[in-house]
Amino acid sequence: MSADQNIQIAKQMYEAFGRGDVEAILDRVTDDVGWSADAAIESAPWYGPRHGKDGVRGFLEAIAKTGPVTEFTPVSFTSNDDGDVMVFIRYAFTVAATGKSAAMNMHHYWKFRGGKAYFVRSSEDTAQVAAALTP
Repeated sequence: MSADQNIQIAKQMYEAFGRGDVEAILDRVTDDVGWSADAAIESAPWYGPRHGKDGVRGFLEAIAKTGPVTEFTPVSFTSNDDGDVMVFIRYAFTVAATGKSAAMNMHHYWKFRGGKAYFVRSSEDTAQVAAALTP
């Protein structure tokens, strides 16, 4: 697949996230996908490595249970010669249990095989996340 095609697949996954369509996301990842929000702390229930479609489902469920996502705006997409996709995102959410909010820049890195994501890494402002989750 070309870099442009991989960017389109990533965009489709973001659109599916926006409408809460978990199955559409799972349709675009491999059965053995490695998915992780890289963080040095364990404050958020979605942090840490996830494997396979069940792992991705658990990641998405953990975000949904924490509270509403109030902004998720992919701002910029780019790729390299290998077809990997990098995305810059504006992200905000409110924690239902604490009422606190966080707003940040987020970065995603995608690797594709056969038109599906098989490696996903994201980075975010872990200090803001921890503060929002702390009562």
